[in-house]
Amino acid sequence: MRVTAPRLSRGHTIFGFWRHERGMTRFILAFLASLLLAAPAVAQIDIMAPFNQPASMDDARLLEGDVAYADGDRKKLDIYGPTEIAGPAPVVMFIYGGAWKQGSRRDYQFVGKALAANGFIVVIPDYRLYPEVTYPSFIEDNAQAVKWIEDNIASYGGDTSRFFLAGHSAGAYNSVMLGLERSFLKDFGVTMPIKGIAALSGPYDFYPFEYDEVRNVFGQNDNPQGTQPINLVAPDRPPMLVLSGTADPIVRVQNTQHFASKMREAGDWVTEVYYDGIGHMDAVFAIGAVWRWRAPVLADMVAFFTQFGAFPSGAPRPAYSPEPPQGMSDIQATITKLDSILSPIETISPSPVPDPTASPDGQASPEPAASSAAQVSPSP
Repeated sequence: MRVTAPRLSRGHTIFGFWRHERGMTRFILAFLASLLLAAPAVAQIDIMAPFNQPASMDDARLLEGDVAYADGDRKKLDIYGPTEIAGPAPVVMFIYGGAWKQGSRRDYQFVGKALAANGFIVVIPDYRLYPEVTYPSFIEDNAQAVKWIEDNIASYGGDTSRFFLAGHSAGAYNSVMLGLERSFLKDFGVTMPIKGIAALSGPYDFYPFEYDEVRNVFGQNDNPQGTQPINLVAPDRPPMLVLSGTADPIVRVQNTQHFASKMREAGDWVTEVYYDGIGHMDAVFAIGAVWRWRAPVLADMVAFFTQFGAFPSGAPRPAYSPEPPQGMSDIQATITKLDSILSPIETISPSPVPDPTASPDGQASPEPAASSAAQVSPSP
């Protein structure tokens, strides 16, 4: 039985933000502008706060917080769900980014509530970061969280036969690695299949390591090329939706292009979506109610999960309008500046985005071995 997912539209309680649009816009703009005067590390963390204000998030519930999935201060997770659950619901584990050195599950409440408002049980785990650990410990932590989900999520209304992964930036890397390198999950006794992976703005092909931030995390590995998702692609891997902004200065769009090409060569299902003019932080903010006008990221994720069995009877596509609320254009300029102070992961000269007319999107059935879909979504 599928959970009824409310359609997102202005005026619905999900968009409580719109009831306070003018005041919230002023608050966000002032808050983000102040961050530009702060140190880059502080800005990357605290920028999330305005998007997690109660009035700016979707209508969903925190089912339980601070749940330990293993021993350790960083091994805790939060669980979100719809306001009403009519039966077992599909499960998404979202892994946040932060260059493997910073971040908190609490920064992504807006993601948890956005997906939960569309009928999912959502799990957002913390995991250990550099300098406490290096590769592959953070992926192993995520694998432990998956094992906890397999053993426990049914008691929160989740259906382990409909389990999906999602992630942004470094979290997209972690998600993809869990799908490609099966030993990570096998080592923790996970038998629950991954039905699909939505990877947003992820680095998949960044060796040789150009920056200290990356060398510190990955450079001590005896086989650095083995840390690269593009080198681990093999047949019979989970279907993947890879999304990227064409204006991302942190993880350039070539990562997605090269990785998707390798997936198709292996016969795996992959769908690419490119958002014209969208930057690195833009992409994840667009999942939340405040920033959803920027790009249909949430709608694309829900459609992909639905295609691969999240809702057997189908699900309403979240509404997307490219018209920004009053004052949002000023905030967009501030977020673009924030992208410029974050640390890049690799240096590759820009290359053209694939022609969106070259291969149509949207096969009707997930049975075929691979998808060649690539599309460019314009942004305002």
